[in-house]
Amino acid sequence: MNYNKKTVKDIDVSGKKVLLRCDFNVPMAKDGSGVITDDKRIRAALPTIQYLLDQGAAVIACSHMGKPVATFESYKKKQLEKGKDEASITEEAWKKSLAELRMEPVAARLSELLGKPVILAGDVVGPDAQTKAAALKPGEILLLQNTRFEKGETKNDPALAKAMASMAEVYVSDAFGAVHRAHASTAGVAAFLPAVSGFLIQKELDFIGGALASPKRPLVAILGGSKVSSKIGVINNLLEIADTIIIGGGMAYTFSAAQGGKVGDSLLEEDWKTYSLEMIQKAKDKGVKLLLPVDTVTADKFAPDADSKVVPAGQIPDGWQGLDIGPETVKLYCGAVADAGTVIWNGPMGVFEFEKFAAGTKAVAEALSQTGAITIIGGGDSAAAVQQLGYADKMSHISTGGGASLEFMEGKELPGVACLLDK
Repeated sequence: MNYNKKTVKDIDVSGKKVLLRCDFNVPMAKDGSGVITDDKRIRAALPTIQYLLDQGAAVIACSHMGKPVATFESYKKKQLEKGKDEASITEEAWKKSLAELRMEPVAARLSELLGKPVILAGDVVGPDAQTKAAALKPGEILLLQNTRFEKGETKNDPALAKAMASMAEVYVSDAFGAVHRAHASTAGVAAFLPAVSGFLIQKELDFIGGALASPKRPLVAILGGSKVSSKIGVINNLLEIADTIIIGGGMAYTFSAAQGGKVGDSLLEEDWKTYSLEMIQKAKDKGVKLLLPVDTVTADKFAPDADSKVVPAGQIPDGWQGLDIGPETVKLYCGAVADAGTVIWNGPMGVFEFEKFAAGTKAVAEALSQTGAITIIGGGDSAAAVQQLGYADKMSHISTGGGASLEFMEGKELPGVACLLDK
């Protein structure tokens, strides 16, 4: 995939209407109060929005929020599949589920952050959006309703994409968390408008794209998380590029069991043992160092207050389960990143949500904060861990997209990036 894409700085947006795809899919309070519990994604979009407004563009921002069900029939079907009683499935309940995913709270927060009014449309491409977009002046910003209120959004319906594009003269994509999906607002609109990236996507392409295409060596990849199966493509791709691959988290036990180790009640994907052995062999053949845990912190149950003990890797007793990498493994892994040129980290080393089993993840985060390497955190749980542990400002780059950054690292083409104009 070509990472060298045109950005907002490569085109003249002065006096133009710009359709800007953001990622405003923010977490909301569960009580239906409309309170945003974390506005990080809104803040991440500010540099691009501010730049466009300063350049005299009229900005038509759009985003999805959650997973609304566009029709009552589909809502009813989903509820029945969940085992809900048919009598309790009402149109009122469906409308309430949609109301909770409207963009009003986002418009209010965005307005506070920008220090200027944000005009809100009552629909996506309906009469209200069309009228407000037509009247929008340079330096003003309009926010459309949740793009997923249109059932054609996730199907990348050309008619919907064309209707959205008809309101603007330029398309700017800045929703990295959604570029791995070919939806009407992330990819479809680029068929009808000149399309460039915003600053957020440009940063992702520079850091992750740069690390994959021409990394400062040695390149060390740290892969954690629970499942080997979800990281196959990433391991495969990184075996072609990395100098060292470090395996931690729940996926390590499948590698251990594949080599004849005892893993007790630890996470294990039986079907992926052969694959794990193939990866170990492939690493040997390619001269890539593949580091696996040498010891494990085990627990007698999956709980924050479980009894724990450190055992050698592959010697976990029956009834016990591995929940973190052990102290010797911590030394081994931290040593491997100390003299790295580039480090990519995706997935925690253990159950870092439990204080007792967070030591491995903490140690890796701390080691990354002290290395002189370019450090890239691949979104999702690793990003949450780094933020939570207070090391976020010490990292070169924290990706804003969990799923997108994984697919990026797999070497897959990202539809929402591929559709942008090349430099």
